[in-house]
Amino acid sequence: MSDVRVLVVEDEPVLAEAHKAYTERVPGFVVVGVAHTGREAMAALRPGGGADVDLVLLDFRLPDLHGLEVCRALRASGSGTDVLAVTSARDLAAVRTAVSLGVTHYLLKPFTFAAFRDKLERYAEYRRHALAEGEVAAQHEVDRMFATLRGAAAHTLPKGLDEQTLNTVLAALGAQGRSATEVGARTGISRVTARRYLEYLVSVERAARTPRYGTPGRPEMEYRPT
Repeated sequence: MSDVRVLVVEDEPVLAEAHKAYTERVPGFVVVGVAHTGREAMAALRPGGGADVDLVLLDFRLPDLHGLEVCRALRASGSGTDVLAVTSARDLAAVRTAVSLGVTHYLLKPFTFAAFRDKLERYAEYRRHALAEGEVAAQHEVDRMFATLRGAAAHTLPKGLDEQTLNTVLAALGAQGRSATEVGARTGISRVTARRYLEYLVSVERAARTPRYGTPGRPEMEYRPT
């Protein structure tokens, strides 16, 4: 899949440059334009405006237009360009309106590069699924697409869990599913530690668990990625 083409919309030049630099540090993303006002953004997004854009990083508090007005104009034109709100606007009314206008993510300022990267990587995964050809085979595939966007970021992991081990555990599950004992054996961590990570994955809807019968005694839990 080709790189995701990004338009940065931010009125503060220093922040605009920072968001541009952050974006270009994430593999698979390229900045094709920077706008400092709402009107500049709308001109760039207009057909023939010079920038073929897949994703807009949109500040809401622009000097001439509210970012939500840019969103409304975008949707009124029939554009399906995705929007990631990058803003300090914290009022719930703005959040609700953003959701209604199809804003993909909402990232509050100030934020770390890790949080920013997490949003872009989740968007890229969602986009990969969304642009695939054919039909979804079952409900769980639709659920997985939405879970990709709403899943917890690495910087919000519970105390004692780390991102690298979490990804290792998730990879060890495979498509068929495994028990905590089996995951522990594959990753080199204890069964108890593996179970903590697996239960966390269940809590954020990135895995599901079911009893595994057929062995003596209490049934073992089997975990599968969702």
